[in-house]
Amino acid sequence: MSRQNILSGSPWEDKMGYCRAVRIGNIIEVAGTVAIVDGEKVKADDAFAQTNNIIERIEKVLQEAGASLNDVVRTRIFTTDISLFDDIARAHGAFFRDIKPATGIYEISKLVAPEYLIEIEFTAIVS
Repeated sequence: MSRQNILSGSPWEDKMGYCRAVRIGNIIEVAGTVAIVDGEKVKADDAFAQTNNIIERIEKVLQEAGASLNDVVRTRIFTTDISLFDDIARAHGAFFRDIKPATGIYEISKLVAPEYLIEIEFTAIVS
C-alpha cells in the first residue's frame, strides 16, 4: 500500500518530524491539532470557537486525502479544562451529530501553549 503524507506547512513538521495526516490504504490518521487563535474570531478563552476552528481545518485536510468528515470513525479530544465540556461538545456535535464517531475527551495538564484549550486527533476510514 502506498503512503500519502499530508503536510500543512507548519515549521514544526520538519523540526519535529511529523505531518498533519497520513493516509495508508483507506486509513487516515490526523495528528493532534490545535486551533489558530487569532484573538478575534478564535479567542484564547473560547472553547467552542477553538473546537469549531479545528474541525473546519481538518475537514479540508481530509478532503485533500480523498475523504470527508463522514469517514471519521474516532476523535480524541484533549482539553486543559474539562469544565469546558459543554462548549466543546456543542461544537463537536454540530459537525458529528449524524456521523457519531467513537470519541473520548480527556483533561490534561497543558498543551503546547497556554492559549490552546483543546487539541483533537482524528481517525478516518474511507469506505
